[in-house]
Amino acid sequence: MSALPITTQPRSAFDAIEENLAHLKDTGLYRTFIPCSHLADDPGHALHMGRRIQVWCSNDYLGMSQNPEVIEAQISSTLRHGTGNGGSRNIAGTSEAHVELESRIAGWHHKARALIFTSGYVANFETLSTLLRATPELVVFSDGFNHRSLIEGIRVSGNEKHVFPHNDVAALEEMLAQYPLEQPKLIVFESVYSMDGDIAPISEICDLAERYNALTYLDETHAIGVSGPTGAGICEEIGESRPTFVQGVFAKALGTLGGYVTGPDSALDFVRSHAPGFIFTTSIPCSTLDATLRSLDIVQGTAGSELRRNLLENARRMRAALHDAHIDFIDADSHLVPVLVPGDMRVKRVSQRLLDEFGIYVQPINFPSVAQGAERFRVTVAPFRTPQQIDDFVAALRTCLDDE
Repeated sequence: MSALPITTQPRSAFDAIEENLAHLKDTGLYRTFIPCSHLADDPGHALHMGRRIQVWCSNDYLGMSQNPEVIEAQISSTLRHGTGNGGSRNIAGTSEAHVELESRIAGWHHKARALIFTSGYVANFETLSTLLRATPELVVFSDGFNHRSLIEGIRVSGNEKHVFPHNDVAALEEMLAQYPLEQPKLIVFESVYSMDGDIAPISEICDLAERYNALTYLDETHAIGVSGPTGAGICEEIGESRPTFVQGVFAKALGTLGGYVTGPDSALDFVRSHAPGFIFTTSIPCSTLDATLRSLDIVQGTAGSELRRNLLENARRMRAALHDAHIDFIDADSHLVPVLVPGDMRVKRVSQRLLDEFGIYVQPINFPSVAQGAERFRVTVAPFRTPQQIDDFVAALRTCLDDE
């Protein structure tokens, strides 16, 4: 009698995906999304599974998403214009609010033109990939800590690129010097880097750009609303107007939704005419843009100045409390307070215990957002936080760390 053939179960097309997810869970790199429904009548708080919790990791730096005037602007606009625009920017999706906001944003950054996108990620990716594909001879120099949206926009273009060590002006100059003066070049960097909270040497980089005939693309995402006399970012704060392109967002300190890029008229007109992620997507609703315009009114005025002062004062108070409690953190110059909790599983355990026992939500930050061994919490301390809340947060964190 002949032996029966050995049969094997064919691999599913999704086996590799399942294995990858299992690996993420085993190594502590699997990301858990915490449902939190923010409460407009109690800024800094949210509902999680029916329970009221404090949120200490929001990018709504000034609490503008809960500002009564901003909320009223969005409600009034919704009642007048509806909940959506019904099309892309070139097919009935450009509202009068788009036109007004783009004009105001361009003026805010002293640029010829502004272009609004559905998010900051899309703004970076579409602008860089579109402009770089149109100029294949342009060489890109990108900071090693740049956001993924910048990295991907550069990568898909196929242009020659160099990654310089984070904020290392000397290394950047060495790379620039390898090319003829007439070679087109673009330096891509951020003003405030969200994971460490540090600030780029913007003027020094602009000096190099002038010396080596390079354009510059500056992402001011985490500085918009919180830096400068009217909240226009670090460039406004230091009196620097030389970056060729300046990118920003509405979805953080302005409390609404969307991103934008400002810069030369012809370059952004080209992006408007060719970027797939701009042309083939439904535009931001008019009501959201009207809320953004109202938020901008507040942020640019006296009330915005007070919010910025309180934000920075609370960040200083948080750093002092962490220092007194002997908790490791990065003492950065910005409003961001990175608290170091090394270990993929450890940072997740501490985060979970803070939520379960103290009603405090702070998201663990791990690889690939930061290097393994550099896990952390990115703590934000909004202007409405009280000294008692800050002290209670630090005490709860100290208790959780002591038990690890």
